[in-house]
Amino acid sequence: MLTHLAAAIGVLGLLTIVPGPDMAVVTRRALVAGPADAFRTIAGIATGLLLWGALAVAGLAAALAAAPVAYLVVKLLGAGYLVLLGVQDLRRHRAAASAVPEAGPSAGAGSPCRTGLISNVLNPKIAVFYTGLLPALAPPQLPAAWAMTLLVLLHDALTIAWLGGYTLLLSRAGPVLQKPRIRGALGRTTGVVLIGFGLVVATTAG
Repeated sequence: MLTHLAAAIGVLGLLTIVPGPDMAVVTRRALVAGPADAFRTIAGIATGLLLWGALAVAGLAAALAAAPVAYLVVKLLGAGYLVLLGVQDLRRHRAAASAVPEAGPSAGAGSPCRTGLISNVLNPKIAVFYTGLLPALAPPQLPAAWAMTLLVLLHDALTIAWLGGYTLLLSRAGPVLQKPRIRGALGRTTGVVLIGFGLVVATTAG
């Protein structure tokens, strides 16, 4: 079982480090309001993964993935939310790179934890991931529900570790990122990336 579990961790780790909407959302919060907000965003993302995991174990995620209309609704809502975040970033940084946003909750356009949670919950690809790939990675020596629960918890832990480490790197680069021109350029880039992810989510087949 240990060999099977190690292989599963390797696959989950590779999937975790691939840049996606979660990393873009964390980057946005780190640039707008600092590392503390970024960590709260990670907590929201981790909560979203646990919710999807619970739905997958209960079989509801598979039902969503198999329901074209419901899947489309969640997909479009998630895409729209990412585009909205991206547009907000572009509007915030369009005036001038020299305008440094005020740090704090008011600068982040809503609760960071809620931002992470919503962006994750409105990502139906996780439902497909948890119902399609996770069962294939589950150790056959364990009951299916326990094996799925274990893999969900491992994926959640890997996500927290990866995004947390990424946030720490951003915080160490704080003096550089606080330069108005660099901060403005990164903010606009993050906005474009978020919009791009939103369009990809909206146009990718389920």
